[in-house]
Amino acid sequence: MSEAKVILCPGQGAQTVGMGKAWAAASPEARQVFDRADDVLGERLGARLSETCFEGPVERLNQTDVCQPALYVCGVASLAGLCASWGVTPNELPLAATAGLSLGEYTALHIAGAIGFDDGLELVALRGRAMQDAAEATPGGMVALIGADEASARTVCEKTLAGGRGGEALVCANFNAPGQVVISGHKTACERALGVAEEAGLKATMLAVAGAFHSPLMASAAERLRAKLADVEIQAGRCPVLSNVTGEPHEIIGTGRAATDEVRSLLVKQLTLPVRWVSCCEWISREAYGELHEVAPGRTLGGLMRRIDRTLKMESHDEP
Repeated sequence: MSEAKVILCPGQGAQTVGMGKAWAAASPEARQVFDRADDVLGERLGARLSETCFEGPVERLNQTDVCQPALYVCGVASLAGLCASWGVTPNELPLAATAGLSLGEYTALHIAGAIGFDDGLELVALRGRAMQDAAEATPGGMVALIGADEASARTVCEKTLAGGRGGEALVCANFNAPGQVVISGHKTACERALGVAEEAGLKATMLAVAGAFHSPLMASAAERLRAKLADVEIQAGRCPVLSNVTGEPHEIIGTGRAATDEVRSLLVKQLTLPVRWVSCCEWISREAYGELHEVAPGRTLGGLMRRIDRTLKMESHDEP
């Protein structure tokens, strides 16, 4: 295999009942990843992770504490099966870059060799639980603004907060594609933002999410993640891994405590700062030369990439 690959990893919202089942059935390498995850997590999520991925119920799979480890494992498993079909192991796969949307950044770090599989699984399990707890502690929400850019989305947030009673948060949370910005904050602010956005000529839709992700309402989850990350070994990656916070690669193409501490810091910040996915994809378009592949589940990132740079062709691998 000569041409390097760019591997993109989906985030929360891509999960669906049956995810990874076809990969596990078709590929012993993919099945081994699910088996390892089941060994590590046991039934602490209420059932074995593979069972919830393959059979549901959908209500449980959609909960943040389950869907985050599920997405991580499904992405790693599908790549293991894909590599076997290419005649290489994941460690032998030539990589130009990896990137992941929000939760997918952990999958990308593992694929690049920066974080071990078990460590990554424990991290995303803790991250999902902490975010679920933060969401239950403070009612929050997220609103997709179609037709917005960063400036107009910030204006919606500012006007919404100006019309409130104070003490609320409402911020830009995701820059997913040109004309698609998600804002996040207290539920009451999100509800008022629907009208403010409509007055500004934007289409606004309340998202079916558990809480105000990538906003100050996730501060308690960020502190729990910071404590967990302190115990995790982070190594130099085999390729650039894009940071959601900066839209640029993590500084892990080398060794040194300072560089890996910065990775930890950015992963903590990611919970309360916006995801700059457009910037990540623009960096890939400029700097990463290789075939683009989206690991399972779904085809969400392929759709976003078509809106960001139509000249880039990406293959999605929801099933073998």
